[in-house]
Amino acid sequence: MTADPILTGLDIAADAPFTPEQRIWLSGYLAGARSAARPATPGPDAAHPPVHVLYGTETGNAESIAEAVAGQLTAAGAPAEPVELDQVTADALAAMERVVVVCSTYGDGEMPDDADLFRQLIESDDAPRLGATTFAVCALGDTAYDDFCAAGRLIDARLEALGAPRALERVDCDVMWEDQAGQWQAAVVETFAGGAAGSATARTPDEKSTWDRRNPFAAVLAHSVRLSGPGSDKEIRHHELALADSGITYAAGDALNVLPANDPGLVEALIEHLGHDRDTAVGDRPLHEALTHAHEIVTPSKDLLAVLAERTADDEMRAALGDRGTRDAYLWGRDLLELLRRARLRFEVEEFLGLLRPLQHRAYSISSSPLVSPDRIHLTVASVRYSCGDRATGGVCSTHLADRLTTGDTTGVFLQPNTTFRPPADDVDMIMVGPGTGVAPFRAFLQEREARGATGRNWLLFGDRHREHDFLYETELTEWAGSGLLTHLDLAFSRDQAEKVYVQTRMREHGARLHAWLAQGAHLYVCGDATRMARDVDAALHAAVAEHGGTDADGAAAFVADLKREKRYLRDVY
Repeated sequence: MTADPILTGLDIAADAPFTPEQRIWLSGYLAGARSAARPATPGPDAAHPPVHVLYGTETGNAESIAEAVAGQLTAAGAPAEPVELDQVTADALAAMERVVVVCSTYGDGEMPDDADLFRQLIESDDAPRLGATTFAVCALGDTAYDDFCAAGRLIDARLEALGAPRALERVDCDVMWEDQAGQWQAAVVETFAGGAAGSATARTPDEKSTWDRRNPFAAVLAHSVRLSGPGSDKEIRHHELALADSGITYAAGDALNVLPANDPGLVEALIEHLGHDRDTAVGDRPLHEALTHAHEIVTPSKDLLAVLAERTADDEMRAALGDRGTRDAYLWGRDLLELLRRARLRFEVEEFLGLLRPLQHRAYSISSSPLVSPDRIHLTVASVRYSCGDRATGGVCSTHLADRLTTGDTTGVFLQPNTTFRPPADDVDMIMVGPGTGVAPFRAFLQEREARGATGRNWLLFGDRHREHDFLYETELTEWAGSGLLTHLDLAFSRDQAEKVYVQTRMREHGARLHAWLAQGAHLYVCGDATRMARDVDAALHAAVAEHGGTDADGAAAFVADLKREKRYLRDVY
């Protein structure tokens, strides 16, 4: 096969017919491909051998740490550049002598999408021996889950099992990862480059502004409207947050982090149950402010659950909380206040606050394109509501946006870039699977494609329960279908007929088209529920490829794996 004159030597020819944005994307992609394909070669001024910095990320945090440590290693004389784990082949891994891994854990113990092929590699019988590879691992996770940092721990254990000597003990970072990750970065630079790391604090994912979790921008809620109809059993809202002079610049595919405040009614009920004065001093603020802005007070922490199991006189609670197999079922529909009342326990203020987790931001996929809405970020949010006994409660952030903010109020926000989840080049076809609020980023993608005059075809598969009440952005989507921007709009409203129909049903029905588009270079995107939808969609994809690609299950798996390596099968699931 002759070399491609446009990409000769994995470099982009000067006269290649790419836009500036495409050229930037390709340059980054090819740089990663070069680094993953062969060990880096130190330049003449390098003081130390190269270090391969590998990462697996779901929200961008692991990538940001990898970029920071690679930059610090390079500055200290050890050439390094970050590469996604799934870009690493067995031969490339076997040739690596110094490896640093940063990997987040997705959901309850799962690998992030861009690390699962690497997991398969190191768990396979054909995995290379790594006796000459020294390594260090930084694992990111959330202690709210039982399988805390499971992905990073698995990689760490497998590298050791394959014979790799450990350069540093693994570090497991909770959701407030910045300080701990920064200390790990300093240790990595000292170990692999024998020098100081400079600033030890990892940067936040938003590299285009100064706003982050510790310093959020106060965005004004400029507009909010309910999208779902009156007969829907869901409450889906469209929110618009004004960026004003924040300097925040976003892209289609990014997410916005929102810092909520807790429900003041729940705060007062908790204080009443504990039997303390709401103005009791807690550091530099009164108790009611600490419970409103600093702590998670809906979902109990694992530490608090352990104390409840130990101290409660309620036999049912003690047994349920002490058994991982029954704990989740017992906790379903019960918030922190409900558990405290059932346990009939009270705490001193300092002990109680010490058992709570910090109040976390919530990330929402942005549903607008900056080419259409440069000054406002649009969000598509399901307001989560449920009952705890005789009390109405709900999701902390979704009800913060829906109930506790009115137009003109402000809320803290900062950007969460997702550099891999982007619309493809203008002339490339795009398949989008986004039921329910999963349609959010695809509204942004379609706005972007329309504004750019993109020539690639667009196919959206959307669904929910009832067309009459749950067809989000119906006017826009049907107009785009009518104008031809949407080549295909396939709908799946599960409750509108006797037999339930889902987006994966439509994928199977149109399996021949799905396989043909992918075989011709289309990109496939999935957004929405990770627990069932994303898995069912993945199964439907494999089935369509096997049936219409004339192959078996192994052949379909190889086809899908290639899509992932080529960044043509991307997911934003939660």
